[in-house]
Amino acid sequence: MFKIMGLDVGTKRIGVALSDFLHITAVPNICVDRQPENKAVETILKIAADNHVKQIVVGLPVNMDGTKGAQAQDCEKFAKNFSGFDIIFEDERLSSDLAEERLRERKIDFRKNKGLVDVESACIILEQYLSRLG
Repeated sequence: MFKIMGLDVGTKRIGVALSDFLHITAVPNICVDRQPENKAVETILKIAADNHVKQIVVGLPVNMDGTKGAQAQDCEKFAKNFSGFDIIFEDERLSSDLAEERLRERKIDFRKNKGLVDVESACIILEQYLSRLG
């Protein structure tokens, strides 16, 4: 049995979410500072090891017309740090907007802690993937 990790990779922070062992639900985990990058990778690898992760779903911020821009390329490059895992790229268009909406609905003020949005976005990315698994 293993869990699946979801990552929302940004230029400043990385939101992390984890599935349950049945791959039904996504749960927020942590927000990791992107810099220094080697420390961020080390932290994510430790979370993966501690939680028996075998797959990592990385949000891919494609443009609204479906093309890949610089940020999508940066996410693909960052994902290469996890070569020992099955990497799945998930279209994350509008995930940050949905994350903010969800936090507002729960009356969570994220304006002073943008990491909350990143972690919620990681959950959304992972949920999208899990819903396709069935």
